[in-house]
Amino acid sequence: MPAVVLGWPSRAAGHAGVAESFPGLASAWSYDPQLLVPLGLALLMYVAGLTRYWHRAGFGRGMPPAAAAAFAAGLLVLSLAFVWPLDVLGQWSLGAHMAQHMLLLAVAAPLLLLGRPGVVWLKAMPALWVRPATWPLRAVKRRIGSGALTGPTTAMLLQAAVMWGWHVPAAMHVALTNDFVHYAMHASFLGAGLLFWWTLLRSLRDKAAGFGGGAIALVGTMVQMGLLGALLTFSPMPRYPWYFGRSAALGLTPLEDQQLAGLIMWIPGGLPYLIGTLLLMTVWLRRSERYDVRNLRASRRLPGAE
Repeated sequence: MPAVVLGWPSRAAGHAGVAESFPGLASAWSYDPQLLVPLGLALLMYVAGLTRYWHRAGFGRGMPPAAAAAFAAGLLVLSLAFVWPLDVLGQWSLGAHMAQHMLLLAVAAPLLLLGRPGVVWLKAMPALWVRPATWPLRAVKRRIGSGALTGPTTAMLLQAAVMWGWHVPAAMHVALTNDFVHYAMHASFLGAGLLFWWTLLRSLRDKAAGFGGGAIALVGTMVQMGLLGALLTFSPMPRYPWYFGRSAALGLTPLEDQQLAGLIMWIPGGLPYLIGTLLLMTVWLRRSERYDVRNLRASRRLPGAE
């Protein structure tokens, strides 16, 4: 049987190759510069921009420390996904690979957005660079505006397409055997997560925005992720040949490893979306209550009101 079916390393497995033997947790470090350089650059620019921001406005003004803490937490989650240990372990375990995907989609993305990196990074740039740097975003905004193409339903469908598409066994195998495709997979998970959570945060900040679309997107995401997780968990046979000869290094059969991946997607993977739904409904109820109070006070001031 060909080695690729058994899951042994191929010429370009993962990021710049995979060790012939399981590295162990202590050695599961990834030193891929194509991942380390963007993470380091993002951190340096954020620190520089935040320093300049607080130097002019005063500590904590305009950009609260909680936002900076959220961004730092987001970078830490990205480090867990890309640097240690999941990027290496994901070559040996579908469960670890699934945990990496869930961190990108559901944890790192909202934390990074809460840190408002765009505002802070622009502060780190020379004034002459700001307009050219923001031109692509302004061009996209002029073309598609803020309608259905940037709404929560579209973001939900895109995220679902990314999730289901990459977990087709053939697509997963190609990603695990080709560096470029592997990078594209990571980028699509993080990008889909950023778009999804950005649409939800925008609905929270925009008082004129409705909450129905956001709630539907959150619940719909939980449902489709739960369905895919259940399919992996209850499948009678393993579906990912790459891991057939690898999961034993972690003490798991290929089927047990696949079941672990399904449970990770199904339960902890859905938790951020459940929390997001509860927060969205809490904000909606509070705004509705304030709206009702204002209407009641206004009605009492009308002539003839009791």
